[in-house]
Amino acid sequence: MTTILVSSTRESTGKTAIALALASIADEAGHDVGYMKPKGTRIESTVGKTRDKDPDLAREVLGLDADMAQLEPIIYSRMFAQEAIRGRENPAELRERVAEQYETLAADCDVMILEGSNRPQTGEIIDLTDPDIADLLDAEAVLVSEYTDPRDLDEVIAGAEAFGDRLSGVLFNAVEGNNIEELSEEAFPFLDGRSIRTLGAIPRDERLAGVTVEELAQSLGADLLTPDVPLDGRIERLLVGAMGQSAALEHFRRTRNCAVITGGDRSDIQTTALESSGVNCLILTGGYRPSKAILGTASKRSVPVLSVKSNTRVTIDRVEDELRAGRTQGVTAVEHMAELLEESFEIDDVLGLE
Repeated sequence: MTTILVSSTRESTGKTAIALALASIADEAGHDVGYMKPKGTRIESTVGKTRDKDPDLAREVLGLDADMAQLEPIIYSRMFAQEAIRGRENPAELRERVAEQYETLAADCDVMILEGSNRPQTGEIIDLTDPDIADLLDAEAVLVSEYTDPRDLDEVIAGAEAFGDRLSGVLFNAVEGNNIEELSEEAFPFLDGRSIRTLGAIPRDERLAGVTVEELAQSLGADLLTPDVPLDGRIERLLVGAMGQSAALEHFRRTRNCAVITGGDRSDIQTTALESSGVNCLILTGGYRPSKAILGTASKRSVPVLSVKSNTRVTIDRVEDELRAGRTQGVTAVEHMAELLEESFEIDDVLGLE
């Protein structure tokens, strides 16, 4: 059996989509595939329950019937970490829990995909970093990184050193076109000189960038004030309309695929945002309803208007969390990533498929 741990140098590198795409490719090839996320790090609390959504998506993609306690034996929340440093979590027992659930899930599998944390060292306080888990479960590691400039290689080298001989290779994801040449002609040879194998580079794809307006609306629990406007636009960045109208117009025009957050009573900022082609969504805070003129303009220009009851500061934090998590994590996103992976490098070398 082949066990692959997909880890990441930092948050928002596309780790989940890559892990599930690898699993999906192996599944399509006729192999029995299992999934596990030993430490849940994308924590959300709903109806008194703390959970991580990634295993839910894995169940949907792979048709798994395992329960959450098996797929995600440790919920690495702030409260859990606090209890750990107080000595109320036993690292040896946690390792045993992870190993036992892994054995159950892997019993009938040809390939096991393990989804790592948002960075290799997460879990150090309980002696369960991603390299520790790779050792514990005899897994090979794929390290996912972004590449915007050579300084990103610092994290790549540190991650490679942490995994040691268990590193299968480094995969660069969402690389902008103007960085592909530098990466292949300079960064790859440099890493090769450090005995760090590179698997390839996946170009940035608009289909996998940011989150959709629909995903954002669901996350915020927002009311949609423009029901006739599609919600499939993408949001990659956030702008806050807290400045004057002229300054806002200049600011909004310099960006693309953004959501603008402003008070529901700021009709001047709302109007300015709707005049800017880079604004794909307007989020109004405080529970206010804008004028009919604003909503009419928004509908005419196909810009969704969302209303939330929370204040601007709370809304900013929630949207930033969603964007930072890189939540384009539906089945369609996994399918797109699988296509990109098959175009970018020899997957059989990583999965050990025949």
